[in-house]
Amino acid sequence: MAINWTDAQIEEIVASVMKGLTGEAPKAKPQYCGAGYNGKKYIGVYEDMNDAIDAAEAGYRAIRAMSLEEREKVINIIRDLCRKEAPTMASLGVDETKMGRVDHKTAKHILVADKTPGTSDIVADVKTGDYGLTLTEMAPFGVVGSITPSTNPSETVICNSIGMIAAGNGVVFNPHPNAIATSNYAVDLINRASAMAGGPSVLVSSVVKPTLDTASIMYKDPRIRLLVCTGGPGVVKSVLSSGKKAIGAGAGNPPVIVDDTADIKKAGKDIIDGCTFDNNLPCIAEKEVFAFANIADELIDAMKANGAYLISSQDADKLAKIVLVEKTNPKTGIKSKIVNRDCVGRDAKVLLEKIGIYVGNDIRCIICETSFEHEFVQEELMMPILPIVRVKNIDEAISLAVKAEHGNRHTAHMHSKNIDNLTRFARAVETTIFVKNAPSYAGIGFGGEGHTTFTIAGPTGEGITSARSFTRKRRCVLSESFRII
Repeated sequence: MAINWTDAQIEEIVASVMKGLTGEAPKAKPQYCGAGYNGKKYIGVYEDMNDAIDAAEAGYRAIRAMSLEEREKVINIIRDLCRKEAPTMASLGVDETKMGRVDHKTAKHILVADKTPGTSDIVADVKTGDYGLTLTEMAPFGVVGSITPSTNPSETVICNSIGMIAAGNGVVFNPHPNAIATSNYAVDLINRASAMAGGPSVLVSSVVKPTLDTASIMYKDPRIRLLVCTGGPGVVKSVLSSGKKAIGAGAGNPPVIVDDTADIKKAGKDIIDGCTFDNNLPCIAEKEVFAFANIADELIDAMKANGAYLISSQDADKLAKIVLVEKTNPKTGIKSKIVNRDCVGRDAKVLLEKIGIYVGNDIRCIICETSFEHEFVQEELMMPILPIVRVKNIDEAISLAVKAEHGNRHTAHMHSKNIDNLTRFARAVETTIFVKNAPSYAGIGFGGEGHTTFTIAGPTGEGITSARSFTRKRRCVLSESFRII
């Protein structure tokens, strides 16, 4: 079921997915809406959130009656369909959201299919002693309400569904409004898999038009026992304010430190590979680099050799005015900069054209040298734009990197062969994921050990979520019996 890929295999997947090795992407422009795709009506998608919750509750009752073996049968078919239909979901996601890359999104779906834990993650704990036996098991919450993002829409729906179904829960989704068709395609896929495995025709559910109102209905419904949110700080805050048990996967601004003991050529390649994966949409992706001054030039050369384009400080300032736009708070009148959504997840070539620079398709990242105070360092752009700040030593590097991470405690990276430097940074930054000497995506099992997820719950502490994250512990005590020693 699980596959541990080598770097060569990762590159092969990314290079080949659109050549038909994992399926054919649709050639015609898709026709889609929240309720269907290319004339096909989605299963489990409702006009009314109350109806969707009713369906999810029925799904929960059905899955409670299933054995672990039956649940795993459903999950295995979900994996099969996810692999087969990965190019379709990838193409649909890029077409609907205008973000990311089809080849990389295809690879992300394959990652979800291969490395999301199923029922094997649900393990009981037994304690025996003089006073008998105590059994602690991981039980479902019931119906889970899940908020999903536009950056990894179908990937998150499928990944969460596998874990939540393995745990024995029913699920109702309220997808991001900018990725409704893609998210609901994944909901339909889950339900098709359930029917193929002999399960209920509707195992998970969603709504045709998710809004703040449908989310509010979800938050307040007493049948929803657990809320899981993958998104920006605003929606995570609203979930954590619901009064219910919540798992929140918030934003990050992952820094990278490169010291003078690192393999600089490898660091340059790894950083560009990670930063440009799906055009920097993953929340774990490298967002800013702090490089020792004595190796900075060599690092920049290594980046340029791997598809990076170096722009001047003047061009960086011009680009900043385009990718960050000013917004005025209507209540306070205070002005602030926010990310231009039309630029998020776009190709580096497209972003360069906005400042009059025209390059070939081999350019996949924009790099620039900046000060620590520059907006590119301070703001999470989710674009293939990578600012580089020169630092004198490890003390300055750690100090600035921790400040740039803004206390999100999400993800950080470092390229070094100095174990003391690696340890100091890991202790100082306190992130949920810390990647050493590898591209950022190794942190979610893509070319690294361990399982994958697209719900990284730093704010609420679950970390790299899996099936066990969506369970509650139940204890059964048998006093003075069944102790055989």
